[in-house]
Amino acid sequence: MTNRSYICTVILLIMAKGEETRQFIIEKAAPIFNTKGIAATSMSDIMEATKLSKGSMYVHFENKDVLACAAVEHNMKLLSDRLQRVLSGRKTAEEQLLAYIDFFSDPNHPPVVGGCPLLNFGMEADDTNPIVKEKVNRAIKQGQELLTGIIEKGIANKEFRADWSPSDFATVLFAMLEGGHLMSRMSGNNDRMEVIGDSLKKMIGENKV
Repeated sequence: MTNRSYICTVILLIMAKGEETRQFIIEKAAPIFNTKGIAATSMSDIMEATKLSKGSMYVHFENKDVLACAAVEHNMKLLSDRLQRVLSGRKTAEEQLLAYIDFFSDPNHPPVVGGCPLLNFGMEADDTNPIVKEKVNRAIKQGQELLTGIIEKGIANKEFRADWSPSDFATVLFAMLEGGHLMSRMSGNNDRMEVIGDSLKKMIGENKV
């Protein structure tokens, strides 16, 4: 191996190690930010979780805001990936809608540590962090587009009535689940979410062919 090739190999290894460390920090920071919130989370909290020095932290993230944005994206991707795995195992549009509702049916034991990141970060960033606000808004739109697409597929396959509005129900379903999540987390039980889930499933049943 020539000196030039050796140097290139070393540089690539260093870059790979750096990316690995960066991802490690994000994975450790994500549940902390989602549980405590961006404002209440300090870099000291992240240092404690990662066991890394302040210098090591700032090598990978310029400041807390940059790390918070990465953590927000990680939490939302984690939620999306887990939801997609559940939906991919369902064949019909009706099964997918019911699975979607069930996926969010236990807010006190949520799919992502700390609760729904859309609700958590959305409420906090509404008037304080336009970058995070835009990330959450984009994720909400993607969630509604997913639901709209499922219903449209169901209509095309003659599972649902042709006059059922996919976008309208997608909005209602999304809003009711997010509201139920907040109510259940505040009360410490899932009674209200059970009522919401049953109501949504009844609406789906009423629109079947």
